[in-house]
Amino acid sequence: MSRAVKNKRPYLFLGLGLLMALLLVHHFAVNLNLFPEAWDLHLRAPLDAFKQWSIRHRTTSPIFLYFFEPLSGGIDFALRRAETFLLWLPWPVLATAVFLLAQKVANLRLALLTTFCLLFMGLVGLWPESMQTLALMAVSVLISLLVGIPLGIWAARNKRVERGLRPFLDAMQTMPAFVYLLPVVLFFGIARVPSAVATIIYALPPAIRLTTLGIREVDKETVEAARSFGATPRQILFKVQLPLALPTIMAGVNQTIMMALGIVVIAAMIGAAGLGGIVLDSLRSLRVGQALEAGLAIVFLAVLLDRLSEAISVRNRTGAVVMNGRLFPKNWQTNRLIIRLEAGLDWLYQSGGKLLARLARLSRSDFVTRHAYLFASLILLGVLLWLGRTLGWTAFPEAWRLNLQDPVDTAVLWLRDNLFEFELGPFLLGTRPFSNFVIIKLLDPLDAFFQEFLSWPALILLVALLGYWVSGWRLALGGALVLFAIGLLGMWELALVTLSQVIVAVFFSLIIALPLGVWAAKSDTVTAILRPILDFLQTIPAFVYLVPVVMLFNVGRVPGIMASVLYALPPAIRLTNLGIRQASPEAVEAAQAFGSTSRQLLFKVQLPLALPSIMTGINQTVMMVLAMVVVAGMVGGAGLGLEAVNGLARNQLGQGIEAGLAIVILAVVIDRLLLAGAARASVNGGRF
Repeated sequence: MSRAVKNKRPYLFLGLGLLMALLLVHHFAVNLNLFPEAWDLHLRAPLDAFKQWSIRHRTTSPIFLYFFEPLSGGIDFALRRAETFLLWLPWPVLATAVFLLAQKVANLRLALLTTFCLLFMGLVGLWPESMQTLALMAVSVLISLLVGIPLGIWAARNKRVERGLRPFLDAMQTMPAFVYLLPVVLFFGIARVPSAVATIIYALPPAIRLTTLGIREVDKETVEAARSFGATPRQILFKVQLPLALPTIMAGVNQTIMMALGIVVIAAMIGAAGLGGIVLDSLRSLRVGQALEAGLAIVFLAVLLDRLSEAISVRNRTGAVVMNGRLFPKNWQTNRLIIRLEAGLDWLYQSGGKLLARLARLSRSDFVTRHAYLFASLILLGVLLWLGRTLGWTAFPEAWRLNLQDPVDTAVLWLRDNLFEFELGPFLLGTRPFSNFVIIKLLDPLDAFFQEFLSWPALILLVALLGYWVSGWRLALGGALVLFAIGLLGMWELALVTLSQVIVAVFFSLIIALPLGVWAAKSDTVTAILRPILDFLQTIPAFVYLVPVVMLFNVGRVPGIMASVLYALPPAIRLTNLGIRQASPEAVEAAQAFGSTSRQLLFKVQLPLALPSIMTGINQTVMMVLAMVVVAGMVGGAGLGLEAVNGLARNQLGQGIEAGLAIVILAVVIDRLLLAGAARASVNGGRF
């Protein structure tokens, strides 16, 4: 036992003694179940008063007349023009442009993948809605980058600015997206503009953080060399730091795009059209097939934008343009059919190269010669545009419609009718018995434990003791104070209900994820099978999970928990797999040399060494479950999520913000405790 741990033991024993004393007082003297109502800060009263003031002065206050209204008008103009242009553009032009861009920055495989992703939106009959979502994405991401990259540069060059921005960025990343909608609607109304503003707020942090990181990581010797040659700060920034930081900045662009897509469905709650609106309408009417189609369209849009931005990032990093038509892996090249296909592709690429060379010779211009691919692409797109407008190719062909709705709806209805009361001999295994088990045996006992057995000061002290054990006084004091703040917000009882749901959801996630992660670490085949499933679970909008689980479990707390489990599985599986695979080969070989069985090797060597990685996966799982709290509130999940949803539905700013702040505080406390636990396990070689 280390000296630091021995020094902590007296304080831990003292804290445990105080905890026991509090429990005795609570059970035999004074009932401390409820947080004192007199201590409530009543934050919602001034917030609601501010909302009323804003409504009354919207047409007279200078802040609205000269800031919010012009800003709203500018964003609305950009959104309408982008949406009008994309809907005016013939679909073959956009598909060809995506193909040519992907081929230019990567290769034929990516070109075919991204083109299929785009065409899928038309195949499921969602081309106009997809273009509306793409317009919202394009404008929001562009504004996020125009704001985020300069702020990131400023923060990289000024540590005070970085320290000042850090708490705002932390709050923006942990605050439930629902909570953004309340003040945004207050200042910008309902429809496109507030949706874009909420998306911008949600997507800003990665652009700022990764720009700052990229510039900070530029080699100091390179900067000093430029300075010694007389370069001005402006020249150093634009000719040295930004070019060298471009890969990291592009990673920030990629993350900004993904974050913006993550709020597409939520933005639909305040009037945003597009795919999010389809998902939301499907949830309200319980049309699973329609929700799945729209959800898959969002997934494919995410894949398209993710792969393209990643390819541009790699191209910028290497400085090379990859022009290859290879479609199949090298180990497939012995098959005769594949050899013929590759030979045909080679002929096409050689013919294309000859045409580009002829175009360069005819132009007799060095600029055209250097950019022959660009000019040829523009000519092709111009011809397609003329044909498309002439022949009326704006709307995607209805005859190509791929109907996924009917078979999916049929399958879900069959599952509902056959699984709700499913019996196997004397055992009830259907979704209703399972739902009753979760409520009666798990949720209700946890609620009773937190709200009746533990008193509110005992729970705060318990969190402080955990913080002190895994880290020290700073985490103990900070955790206790912020947890106390939940009571000051008047959200103590609701937070405990939410905590019970989070614990149950994390429990189910881990009993599924940890064995699967171990199995995947032992088998490459299992890893390969799980990869597309986990990609699907991680990219599909969280709202889409709610439709089938509501059909199977009805409304209430259980469907929200089941949806949270599905949403939170990927990180725990992946990081368990990664941790075991990265366990020290020397330690594994030594254990095998001493005759350890596979079971002993797993439980005594690999899992202890993988514990820091597993703890990180558990941390991510908890955060993803908490991210679903508000979404689950839409289907009757009690606690803070339902409070936030009611605040938005009733346009009650104070109620929604109080619930949102309580969710953030709960997330921060759990996050810091788990991160400190992972760090402690890493230092102690897998032991707490």
